[in-house]
Amino acid sequence: MPLIALTGGIASGKSTIAARLADHGAVIVDADAIVREVQAPGSPVLAEIARAFGDDVILEGGALDRAALGARVFGDADALRTLNAIVHPAVGEEVDRRIAAAVAADPDGVVVYDVPLLVEGRGGGTWDLVVVAHAPVDVRRQRLVELRGFTPDEAAARVASQATDDERLAIADVVIETGGSLDDTIAAVDRLWERVRPPAR
Repeated sequence: MPLIALTGGIASGKSTIAARLADHGAVIVDADAIVREVQAPGSPVLAEIARAFGDDVILEGGALDRAALGARVFGDADALRTLNAIVHPAVGEEVDRRIAAAVAADPDGVVVYDVPLLVEGRGGGTWDLVVVAHAPVDVRRQRLVELRGFTPDEAAARVASQATDDERLAIADVVIETGGSLDDTIAAVDRLWERVRPPAR
């Protein structure tokens, strides 16, 4: 079973790649979705976040106020380290559990770990392939403004807060360029699938 790490900067088209691989039959383990799950209301992780950062990062209904927490840790290295120490062990355990379950269910299948922060050291694991979604910085900034409602300054700051393109490309076994048309991106993903697809049954 190939284990693939899929990474890319914010607004790089990574979700489009993951969705296409899922269409082909890959099992997608989504790091961002797991983060949201381990921070769900009533979870030990959310309780620890509240202890560390205060009740003002919890909404009235008991859910995490992601915007408030993001504002607290963005640009504050110590606060970010505190948050990571709370969240990442729980995420890592759940990722390992899901990958093991996928392998047990289909030893010949393809598992893709969709993880934005692989370069930043939060992906863990040993991968058969590292796939990087890549689009020029100006394209990603434009997407953040046009599709997600960021201001230009917010978009620039968010892109700058992540690993550089050179750092991501340095660990890539496969680079999928996403700065062009959607059809071009899909065709590149299809070529990747032909490379990693399970044997015919």
